[in-house]
Amino acid sequence: MNTQPRRVEHQQTDRGYIPVYTTGVVEQPWAEYTRTDHEVWAQLFRRQRETLKNRATREFLENQERFGMSADAIPKFDDLNAVLKKGTGWEIVGVEGLLPDQVFFDHLANRRFPVTWWIRKPEQLDYISEPDLFHDLFGHVPLLLNPVFADYIQAYGKGGVKAHGIGADALMNLTRLYWYTVEFGLINTPQGLRIYGSGIVSSKGESIYCLESDAPNRIGFDLERIMRTRYKIDTYQQTYFVIDSFEQLMEATEPDFRPIYERLAKLDSFPAGEIQPSDRVIHRGTREGWIETPDT
Repeated sequence: MNTQPRRVEHQQTDRGYIPVYTTGVVEQPWAEYTRTDHEVWAQLFRRQRETLKNRATREFLENQERFGMSADAIPKFDDLNAVLKKGTGWEIVGVEGLLPDQVFFDHLANRRFPVTWWIRKPEQLDYISEPDLFHDLFGHVPLLLNPVFADYIQAYGKGGVKAHGIGADALMNLTRLYWYTVEFGLINTPQGLRIYGSGIVSSKGESIYCLESDAPNRIGFDLERIMRTRYKIDTYQQTYFVIDSFEQLMEATEPDFRPIYERLAKLDSFPAGEIQPSDRVIHRGTREGWIETPDT
């Protein structure tokens, strides 16, 4: 384990941000957080908790409270792990930045969730191009206390290890599943559509946009449809997929994906914002304000 954690960030070039990867597991240098670091956490925490009222799934908010997360200070990983290990057998591990796919999958497969130890700067409150402590801790960790969702994330990690060995196309199919569920997923509840995806709950603008804007599509969950759907990395999503329950995710992950990968390899991918005839359309987007940038 590294003793002096680094702050590993993407590099800005004339062609945009270039990902920089790291593999180190580090101790959280909690005593080294500055007053500014704690203030950034506090501002983001208060803003998002207010924004997420009646928008995030209730379990997400309740689990944050079970962890004792508050605006008072950046949480200590050890304190969170005491709750998390007892609850679902998961643990947080500190990392220096973005991980290579295979390293990330191995962590998940072994019920370890990587959390970037450093937090964004004050000028990055509204946007940062990579996961930081706020995104990882505020956005991802609360639902790891849900036993079914925790099992889904582990199954995803095991599936990622397999997909990495199969090839690039399989890995892309699986990446799209993570993107449209774990990062940008919506869930249908008796109270209406709610957010559970970490990329949304950690973003004030997208928390409002994904539920209240008429522009994006909202479509019922379909595993193979998601695996064929490209996504946006530089704008809000043009399509959101809606699950009926976390059990639905777990059931979808149980089969062997190899036959699915083989089948999808013969089919074209779908543009991010396109509606397909077989879709269970909950809301057909107006496309208003969409910026035409490349899909991933």
